[in-house]
Amino acid sequence: MDLLIKLLRQNSSLSPATMGAMLCQSEAEVRTAIAQMEKDGILLGYRAIINEEKLGQERVRAVIEVKITPERGGGFDKLAGRISKYEEVRSCHLMSGGYDLMVEVEGSNLREVATFVSEKLSTIQGVLSTATHFVLRAYKEQGVLMRRDATDERLSVTP
Repeated sequence: MDLLIKLLRQNSSLSPATMGAMLCQSEAEVRTAIAQMEKDGILLGYRAIINEEKLGQERVRAVIEVKITPERGGGFDKLAGRISKYEEVRSCHLMSGGYDLMVEVEGSNLREVATFVSEKLSTIQGVLSTATHFVLRAYKEQGVLMRRDATDERLSVTP
């Protein structure tokens, strides 16, 4: 199953027949394993990685450091769950270090992201502070290089 998960992470658009051939399994075995992982909540979804620059779409993304006060009886989970339900939130992670949650958000413009932070996120009881960092350019997304140059760039060797 670990090899199947690795294949799905690399390219979930491969057909079960192709994955089966790569794993020395039948197409039926691969389909069954995938169906079981979906049923067990291991596989939660499939996504395409889009180069929005090439599409000409201007989306604004930001990473927000959020400091929170854990809720009694729910710890960080209740507040993180509440924040995660907002449509603007792409991901939300509990972090170690100087802040508690890392929240990645997306909007159609700067004002939309700023409105989310000022009117939704920062007004939640238990949110102590936020620090917003806007994404200027993506070079790698979920393990995929966003620019594919024809030349083989090698790092220079220095003495």
